[in-house]
Amino acid sequence: MSNYVQSTNFATKDNLSPGDPLKIVKGTEINTEYTNIATAVATKADLASPTFTGTPTLPTGTISVTQSPGNSGTAISTTAFVQAAIALLYPVGSIYINATSSTNPGTLLGFGTWTAFGAGRVPVGFDSGNALFDTAEETGGAADTVVVSHTHTATVSDPGHLHAQTGQTLSGGGSLNPATGSSAFGSFNTATATTGITVSNAVPAGSVAGTNQNYQPYITVYMWKRTV
Repeated sequence: MSNYVQSTNFATKDNLSPGDPLKIVKGTEINTEYTNIATAVATKADLASPTFTGTPTLPTGTISVTQSPGNSGTAISTTAFVQAAIALLYPVGSIYINATSSTNPGTLLGFGTWTAFGAGRVPVGFDSGNALFDTAEETGGAADTVVVSHTHTATVSDPGHLHAQTGQTLSGGGSLNPATGSSAFGSFNTATATTGITVSNAVPAGSVAGTNQNYQPYITVYMWKRTV
């Protein structure tokens, strides 16, 4: 890009004495000036729809037209356009997550009002068919509750036994066989029986008991919710 530089000072010729050969304007001088002007004009960008080459540099603080949000054309972007485009990625209600920085996103991104969100909780997807998850920001669960899971083992011991009839009284004589309980006739008193069966109950080793056992695998991050 060239600027026009005047080669001949025509005004100084007016002050020269008549007859001075330098007072004459030469055709070569005029041609030189037109050449300089043409070169400068040809290397300047047009005001309307210019096409730049090389590595154009805009001055600091340059003001241009801000394009509409969502514009995917090749128009030059302003800082306002870029800021608006980023803001579209995080509308009100959005969650911002950062693994290492606790700085408020309003400072990092330069827009919006953000509040810390979900301390000590993990997010779960909305499910209209489940009463536990059918409302936005519904909370539930506990970090120190566990369903105790275990089984009981029962051991039965029966070495074998007989029911013995004692204190029987027969009416009208006769006999009673204690082994079979049969009688030719008559009735007898209520008997007592000792079975010898024992039962023991125990919780086997390794059964779950206690609290703080139900954490899912997790990783701690900083979460923020945009409110404005």
